[in-house]
Amino acid sequence: MVDLKTLNRWNVDLARVIETLGTDDFFPTLFEALRTQVKLSYPQAWLYHRDLPPQILSHDIPKRAVKLQIDRYLEGPYQEDPFYQTSIASPRSHIYRLGTLTSGKLPDSGYYRDYYQDTDTVDEVMFLSRLDGGSVTNLCVMRLPQQGPFTQDEYDLLYALAEPVAAVIKSHCLRDDFAVRNLLKPGIDHQIDIAFSSFGASYVSGREREVLELMLRGYGTATSAERLGISVETVRRHRKSIYGKLDVNSQADLFSLFINTMPFIGQAGGEDPLKIYMG
Repeated sequence: MVDLKTLNRWNVDLARVIETLGTDDFFPTLFEALRTQVKLSYPQAWLYHRDLPPQILSHDIPKRAVKLQIDRYLEGPYQEDPFYQTSIASPRSHIYRLGTLTSGKLPDSGYYRDYYQDTDTVDEVMFLSRLDGGSVTNLCVMRLPQQGPFTQDEYDLLYALAEPVAAVIKSHCLRDDFAVRNLLKPGIDHQIDIAFSSFGASYVSGREREVLELMLRGYGTATSAERLGISVETVRRHRKSIYGKLDVNSQADLFSLFINTMPFIGQAGGEDPLKIYMG
């Protein structure tokens, strides 16, 4: 049961969050509001869509952990993430706990063995807000070994906050500026496959374009090598070259650049939308 002092503190913090709707301060302010209620680590907000790579919207992750928490996650593991799978499968709840969602079998999964066990995370909760056009915004909060898993009381508190958290996230994401930058426009879904195969073609070689398409579709280095019949080291060289030619430094930067070209898919007419975006 939430006590009056906790409720009052949340109301004050929620008011501050509402004041930041539509601004870059929204997610950091929401992270801090949740921190005043429960100890948590690595808060991060993601935009998911069934037909596009995930997009990191905001995070408060120490620099030393960004490569693992974001870049490596985007190299393929996200497709096996139970939170991602739930998000694109018409979720009904506004909050999920990873251990409960996987019925306690997370350590037996390939996702855990190949990726999650390296994150040094002992518990994770996701707030979920469904948007228009099949997009979903998730806010994930974690616990590290020194903090221990969320207690039942702590999870019950987060559960009680789930409805207002989902509501303010949706309100923020439907603001005009956010929608224009991040959400799919009606009618372009069928053109996304063309964008996957044509994006960057004006700037990279033929083989690099094949590697780039697999990167955009979420395939890791090993899977890409197998599909293309080349070595893992060759794929890595191609990836490095692609980063240089497209002037990006990470998988997150690459995905963000790809998303930014979405409004130009129709104008490109099957050609490289990046060329139009770059002017």
